[in-house]
Amino acid sequence: MKNRDYKTSWAAAMCCAALLITSGCGGGGESTAPDTSGEKKPIPSFSLAWSEYPSWSVFGVADVTGIINGKKGELGPVERKWGVDIELKEAEYDPCLAMYGAGQCDAVCITNMDILGPAGGRPGVMVLPTSTSYGADACLVTSDIKSVEDLKGKKVYGLEKSVSEYCFVRNLELLGQAEKDYTFSSMDPGAAAIAMQQGKAEQQAIVVWNPFVISTLAKRDDVRVLFDSTKIPNEIIDSVVVSKESLEKEGGEAFACAVIDAFYQVNAAIADPAKRNDTLIAIGEKFANVTLEDMEKVVQQTKFYSTPDEGIALLTGSELPDIMGRVVDFCASHGIVESKPTLGYGDAAESPDAAVRFDPSFIQKVKAGLAK
Repeated sequence: MKNRDYKTSWAAAMCCAALLITSGCGGGGESTAPDTSGEKKPIPSFSLAWSEYPSWSVFGVADVTGIINGKKGELGPVERKWGVDIELKEAEYDPCLAMYGAGQCDAVCITNMDILGPAGGRPGVMVLPTSTSYGADACLVTSDIKSVEDLKGKKVYGLEKSVSEYCFVRNLELLGQAEKDYTFSSMDPGAAAIAMQQGKAEQQAIVVWNPFVISTLAKRDDVRVLFDSTKIPNEIIDSVVVSKESLEKEGGEAFACAVIDAFYQVNAAIADPAKRNDTLIAIGEKFANVTLEDMEKVVQQTKFYSTPDEGIALLTGSELPDIMGRVVDFCASHGIVESKPTLGYGDAAESPDAAVRFDPSFIQKVKAGLAK
């Protein structure tokens, strides 16, 4: 699944502290919890596969801080509120996608590009956009490269068939350049960043993401950003996708709402000056073990959709169909998907047969609940 493993390389490259790893397969089972009479009753159980990335590490922090309990059969306050059991399955990015495709989890943290492949066999619903790249993906060049035209005849290194290549191609388009005049050469982003940091002559231009962008710029004064994802806002979207079949199970919609509720509760802590530093430190420990100072940069360049209003605005906005049209076209033309999946916008009644549906109704339910 090399076309969808850009965060796999990130996780593999970073030797992080051990995170909360929950094993097991499948989802949509049942747990038990006492009701008001003290008797145990079945609680629907669902699983979320997540990997270390700023806005996805939020779920690990929600577990650590007691907002949810990521162990199967144990409930935190948000789970009790919605009447569901959330099992967190933490793994590297590619195994998370594999779990989702194989039906071994109910929901997965995934990008808008990477969901297109597995959706062909397992339709999914984006219930929560978590963040967007806004400078977190960048083309870094040495001082020998003065303009984009200087890249002609040179190899630009980055992970092929990933958001790195997408970011590169889209910026070429915006600069009025033809993709055919440039050479994008596949290389693990961690290896590409290290090669540039060590001054390897071959790596004069690389396209990587954080933390490699930040670390490379910190280690070489003669390296700069030629262009980055700030030019394509909301085109690289990190999200939570729940399978259509899981949503249709008893408790499926409540599961989606509980995941969303937990996400916004952690974001509320980030927005609280009294809790911000501790929360960012906690996320940093779950994401490549970076420092508070670097996390402040990370959350500027990986912009969280931190409130229900921001999430709803994205999912209901007029730009999203155009954005996804470009993403689908790129994936089809670059061999990432064999055929273009059908996309839908709105609730299930509006797009019942969509392979990927973008549905704001679950955030709207949570917003209504939070407003009470």
